[in-house]
Order: sequence, then C-alpha cells, then structure tokens
Amino acid sequence: MELQDLDHHVHIEGTTIFDGEMAMKGYALNKMCFSFNKAVARDAYLADPEAYMEKFGLNEDQKQACRDKNVLAMIAAGGNIYYLAKFAGIFKLSVQDVGAQQTGMTTEEFKEKLLRQGD
Repeated sequence: MELQDLDHHVHIEGTTIFDGEMAMKGYALNKMCFSFNKAVARDAYLADPEAYMEKFGLNEDQKQACRDKNVLAMIAAGGNIYYLAKFAGIFKLSVQDVGAQQTGMTTEEFKEKLLRQGD
C-alpha cells in the first residue's frame, strides 16, 4: 500500500484523526499552546486563563476543555497532542496522566496497566 492509497477518514475507534480539517479547527488552541514555550506566556495564562484564551480567540468548546484540563476534549476541539503537551506541562500533568485520560482510567490504574504489560 502506498501513502496516497490511505483513506485519511477511516474511523479508528477511540482515535481522533488530526488532518487538515482538524488543524484549521484547532488553530487558535494550538497557537495558544505553542506560546507556552515561553515562561512569560505560561505565567500569563496562570494569572488570567480567561483573558489569555480570549487573546488567542478560542471558541467555547476549546475554553471549556482548557478549564477542565481535559486533553481528550482539547483533541476533539482540534488540539494537536504535541502542542497540548505544553498545556499539560503547566499543570504538571505527566504522560501517564494524559494516557489515563485517553483510556478512561485513573492515573494509578493506567500506571498499573503499563507495569502489567511489561511482564
């Protein structure tokens, strides 16, 4: 199979495909998260999250996902996981915390699952 043969809209259960449409949908959210590469931006967000989200033009779904610190909702709202990692870092969310959200488990359950798979 060649790359051009892939149907980018094939449904993969539990997966949100990040394609051009999602990139456009999540542009404001991803741009905001990219800004978190700078400490001054992280500090500004923490000082007034609502004003910071407004500055970047997030829609209400994106804002609510940020308020809830819900990475899955951010992905559904067009967020790219590479940019969202910057957001997660502000709140000291680990890769295991994000993985737990993605699987519907607590962080401890997710860590235990990872340990069991290593046996």
